[in-house]
Amino acid sequence: MINHTVRTRRSADDFPQSEHLAYKIAQLAVDPVDVPADTTEMIINRVIDNASVSAASVIRRPVTTARSQALAHPAQTGASEATGDRRGAQVFGVPGSFSPEWAAWANGVAVRELDFHDTFLAAEYSHPGDNIPPLVAVAQHKGVSGRDLIRGLATAYEVQIDLVRGISLHKHKIDHVAHLGPSVAAGLGTMLGLDDQTIYQAVGQALHLTTSTRQSRKGQISSWKAFAPAYAGKVAIEAVDRAMRGEGSPAPIWEGEDGVIAWLLDGPDGEYTVPLPGLGEPKRAILESYTKEHSAEYQSQAPIDLARRMRAHIPHIDDIESIVLHTSNHTHVVIGTGSNDPQKFDPTASRETLDHSVMYIFAVALQDGSWDHVKSYAPERASRPDTVALWNKISTVEDPEWTRRYHSEDPNEKAFGARAVITMKDGSEIVDELAVADAHPLGARPFARDQYVAKFTGLADGVIGTGEQRRFLDVAAGLADIPAGELDALNIAVEQSVLDAAPVIGEGIF
Repeated sequence: MINHTVRTRRSADDFPQSEHLAYKIAQLAVDPVDVPADTTEMIINRVIDNASVSAASVIRRPVTTARSQALAHPAQTGASEATGDRRGAQVFGVPGSFSPEWAAWANGVAVRELDFHDTFLAAEYSHPGDNIPPLVAVAQHKGVSGRDLIRGLATAYEVQIDLVRGISLHKHKIDHVAHLGPSVAAGLGTMLGLDDQTIYQAVGQALHLTTSTRQSRKGQISSWKAFAPAYAGKVAIEAVDRAMRGEGSPAPIWEGEDGVIAWLLDGPDGEYTVPLPGLGEPKRAILESYTKEHSAEYQSQAPIDLARRMRAHIPHIDDIESIVLHTSNHTHVVIGTGSNDPQKFDPTASRETLDHSVMYIFAVALQDGSWDHVKSYAPERASRPDTVALWNKISTVEDPEWTRRYHSEDPNEKAFGARAVITMKDGSEIVDELAVADAHPLGARPFARDQYVAKFTGLADGVIGTGEQRRFLDVAAGLADIPAGELDALNIAVEQSVLDAAPVIGEGIF
């Protein structure tokens, strides 16, 4: 890896394009280096994982809304001298071909709705699996091969994860999808075999158009939390389309005198270090990301497993006086009491708010000894008097050691867990800690292909027929060998009776 220093430059400075971060990302994207076998294997796992959570969310209202919008944009298929072959893209669960940016929109919301897919945490937060829907949609529309899709996804994961390592957005209340727009643009560039100048312009446009505030993840959290990454993917597709037609971008987008660093991040004196693979160095960043066993914000994964483990040592949960979770700064201020969000203790809060309240999540996991993507968030579950009472006994505090481990670059030391101190009414304490979730690569039950398949079959049960499940899993496993023009096979048919149960969505503009 090569560490690149990124800082603001004055317009009068001699700052050649070759030094721009967007250009260095473009150079990474055009590097013809082979994708390692273990990277390919993990990309296939994450394609399966995205299908799992899409099946679980397929008739939720935001997903139904996004799907209805996409279905109003059928593809204009065919071929012309100017555009080449155009096939259309698939929307999860339904037949037909649709405009790729709208298919990416619908599928991106389905993937993100339940907060149930992969994650990478460092200086910033991210869900790099959000790159998959836009790249698959364009791959289907342009008729590329499975090998080319894998190459594009390796780039997209690498770019987003490396930006997350080096540049904190949340510090300045900028939403994490500002790293997703550039990664999708770069991944599309690799997949489509675009030149470095086109990718450079597309990366700049995608970043310029996907910087928004973190209010989407603060206070009473709305359904926009699911739409935000899908929007970034849709915008990135449109940015690549414009760049392919010869249109440019504000530049230098990160380093400019009136650019992202100067006015949205650390300011004119800000300086960042972004690591990127050197020429000929394989793209392996996906291997440092991790998926979720539980449908909840990633920093609550280990606390859920910890609560389930501690439950056996508590004779009577009603006898608990207080619970303090000692954890990292990120966990404390994003999903803990350090957020100062009273909504995180509101039994009538939205599901999106509850999955960002580690106090609620720890209480339910402690009481139930399990976690379910539907039952654990049900209004009647959240409003149970004994749950509300326990919930209000839980608080978080920042522990400098947990913060240090959160930011450690040593994967054997990096941790996203907590130490729980449960004080009983008689004054006794029950103390335990867990550094990483059970499903983490270093956890008690790390996820590999069998676990990804089990997650898919479990969440697809009753949504997708068993024959269709087997067909999809066979297709996904052979992704690298799918010929050009046959990636439509990645779409999955949902049982019509399931789709018929989706909520009725009001008429919009489209």
